[in-house]
Amino acid sequence: MSHFARALELAERGRGKTADHPLVGAVVVRDDVVVGEGWYEYDGVRHAETIALEQAGDGARGATLYATLEPCSHQGRTPPCADAVVAAGIARVVVGARDPNPVVDGRGLERLRAAGLEVELLDDFAARRQNEAWRLWKSLRRPFVTYKAAVTLDGRVAIPGRRWVSGEESRRRVHELRAASDAVAVGMGTVRADAPRLDAREVRATRQPRRLAFGRGPLPDGSELELRSGPLEEELRALAEDGVQSVLLEGGPTLATAFLAGGLVDKLLFFVAPVLAGDGPYALGELAAPLELLHLHVEASGDDVLLEAYLREP
Repeated sequence: MSHFARALELAERGRGKTADHPLVGAVVVRDDVVVGEGWYEYDGVRHAETIALEQAGDGARGATLYATLEPCSHQGRTPPCADAVVAAGIARVVVGARDPNPVVDGRGLERLRAAGLEVELLDDFAARRQNEAWRLWKSLRRPFVTYKAAVTLDGRVAIPGRRWVSGEESRRRVHELRAASDAVAVGMGTVRADAPRLDAREVRATRQPRRLAFGRGPLPDGSELELRSGPLEEELRALAEDGVQSVLLEGGPTLATAFLAGGLVDKLLFFVAPVLAGDGPYALGELAAPLELLHLHVEASGDDVLLEAYLREP
């Protein structure tokens, strides 16, 4: 494992604990020997770089720091990490991705270079993907939206005579996706047809997502969903103000097409079942123009195939 890959691995230890802050991992290496490691957890307050530097002690002098995210250069709850890196005597810094936060965004790198340190910016996809929701929430001030659908090989979202399109493994993974999302959403058509619960069940969930219904009400009696009836972009910005960084969109074709037409979908997850339905609704309606997809990834999900793709760079 490379030293930078180790930093990414360390950053994941903070998953679900950083609140409105990003995942960050840091590794200090001197003479190809790891002398310090750290990762960020909200409860710990101290940043990953500071923890790794403290662990390294005098070993940080002349060493290389691998950090998954650009070190901060401003005074927040803690002093600037960039200043701590300089003071520790680090000679070289390898950074996975720039910090899109307007109060940072390149200033940390500039501070390090101005102090004479060698700085390498990888602009690494894995590093950007690790904080994809936080990055978009900070830069565009709306939640990161993932459209998830279970589809047949001919693009249908229903199979005549069957309750489920996807298999058991794919359905379990959807519950994991819900548990990892700040909010899960459908349209009112889905609410009326299926009365979905949208909660994360039979998987480990530190907390349940907010459960939303976009569209005109009223909600059926007894529904526990939260109705959002305004324009989609306005509703997303309001959710962002409430701290919602990620939305898992599970609605039908009408809602998904509206989100896509508005440029409000950032990622697609299609669980493709090995079935030709031959009839039934498609996953999407008509779009004004083709949409190019980025970073296509394919993997098995039980008997299904999971397709992942982005609509924009994370």
